[in-house]
Amino acid sequence: MKTSIKLSALFLLLSAGVFAATAAKAADVTPKAKEVVSFSVLGNDRGIKMDFAKSATGKSFVRVYNKENELLLKDYVSTKTDAAKGYVLSELADGDYKIEIKSNNQVVTKTLHIYHDGDQQSFFIVQE
Repeated sequence: MKTSIKLSALFLLLSAGVFAATAAKAADVTPKAKEVVSFSVLGNDRGIKMDFAKSATGKSFVRVYNKENELLLKDYVSTKTDAAKGYVLSELADGDYKIEIKSNNQVVTKTLHIYHDGDQQSFFIVQE
């Protein structure tokens, strides 16, 4: 009986040691690099909001193209610090649009799909 109690205590001690070693390794993991840009919906659901990470160059460029690859919007955003900017989409027709963001020597390209759901215009960013 004493042997089984000692073995149980030893097993508990060893498993606690393994858990502590695993937790210590997980704490040493470096976080992923911050995304250049993230997308969300404007408060009134009429467009998208882009949150830009601070860039080494201090500027980011946004371009929007239609299906025929015609440039519809060209914008410059100062990114000396983290920045955010909203774009209203209510004037765009249904269809697919390409959003291209150049920041910190990286280019992020997303497809924006706009459609009507009844009388309301809706949109989503295609996850690639």
